[in-house]
Amino acid sequence: MNSLGRHILVEFYDGSAEILNDVLLIENSMLEAAQESGATIISSEFHRFPPSGVSGFLVLQESHFAIHTWPEYGYAALDLFTCGTSVNPWIAYEILKSAFHADHGSALELNRGQLHLLETVEADLKQTEEIATYPNTNPQEKRTIWFTERNDNIAFSIRHRGGWIFREKSPYQTVEVLDTFEYGKMLVIDNRVMCSEADERAYHEMIVHVPLLTHAARKVLVIGGGDGGCVREIFRHPQVEQVTLVEIDEVVVKAAKKHLSTLSLALNHSKLQLIIGDGIEFVGKTNDDTYDLIIVDVSEPVGCSTALLTKDFYQQIHRILSVGGVMVTQSESPRLSQSKFSERYGDLNQIFGASQVHCYLAFISTYPTGIWSFAYCAKTGPHPLHDFDPQQAQQFAQDHQLAYYNPSVHQAAFCLPTFVKNMITMRL
Repeated sequence: MNSLGRHILVEFYDGSAEILNDVLLIENSMLEAAQESGATIISSEFHRFPPSGVSGFLVLQESHFAIHTWPEYGYAALDLFTCGTSVNPWIAYEILKSAFHADHGSALELNRGQLHLLETVEADLKQTEEIATYPNTNPQEKRTIWFTERNDNIAFSIRHRGGWIFREKSPYQTVEVLDTFEYGKMLVIDNRVMCSEADERAYHEMIVHVPLLTHAARKVLVIGGGDGGCVREIFRHPQVEQVTLVEIDEVVVKAAKKHLSTLSLALNHSKLQLIIGDGIEFVGKTNDDTYDLIIVDVSEPVGCSTALLTKDFYQQIHRILSVGGVMVTQSESPRLSQSKFSERYGDLNQIFGASQVHCYLAFISTYPTGIWSFAYCAKTGPHPLHDFDPQQAQQFAQDHQLAYYNPSVHQAAFCLPTFVKNMITMRL
């Protein structure tokens, strides 16, 4: 070899769009390609840019591998640069071409640092303090992989350890569990954060205890919530006699039972009726005035959740709710989804009556913008503040060592910022 390094510029065409948009598959393929070609991996950093495209690189002891993909074109561009003679980058080329299901590829190899053009420079490149501090240090591999949830204007990224703890495609959606550095295990559905071990209690405590500490419901229906977090919190209330959980996707339940035990521990409770089925069909077949409390625990209105967050569905919920009963639903971020938020409360006000609908907020750091809302809707039922006993709530929070909910939070959650109030009242 008459040069310091080999530099291969690679283009892959007509690859799998799905694979080229999957940051974990790409990172794993790049790691495999580097290892099989004889390279020593020092660190990796990969990032997905929703809705499409992945960028990433491996720092190698022998230089680097880098990639960017355009899934919508089935195209990937790579930069494979290796120093010395110990690494064969063409092995990496073949592995990656196969991994990305590319129909064909092209590559241009350049010799970098041609020796006949170089002269050795005499210089002491090792500092005494560096030699003393890092004797015989070998490079350590470090992986930096980011999960990003975003819309056209806002993005939120969480670093995780790479690879999937769980990943399965159901007929409805893709369900994943990732292991994050800051939030522990995190449930992701169709590239949207559902919950994480570190902050899920804020969501589940607020969607459950706010209604149950103002209304002693005995018969409860949960639509969605296959991770089990709502059910866990509901069974902290001894007066509850029966809970029916209707989850359309059994893969969500499977993932939670296998990898999110702190959420799913009540999914085998003797008072729980777990139904894998369509919530709309179940509600449509249910008799009037059946449930004291209904919790709609579904994701944003995309995919199989879309029909569960409509006026028609809420009218059916109102029908099967007992007189004096309460329905609570998550109502998204008032900052991220302003038009949907305003429309939601307009629908609920028409169905339940404006005096019976109350918005309240919680702060959930893994949800985009951090501010999240819930709608408390009574069927000529209790008021979330007037019928609230702070002393009872304080004792309850202490007895169960709640992480987020307490009576002060309960009351303060209904103190809305002006911009939120305006979005609600504009639909009246």
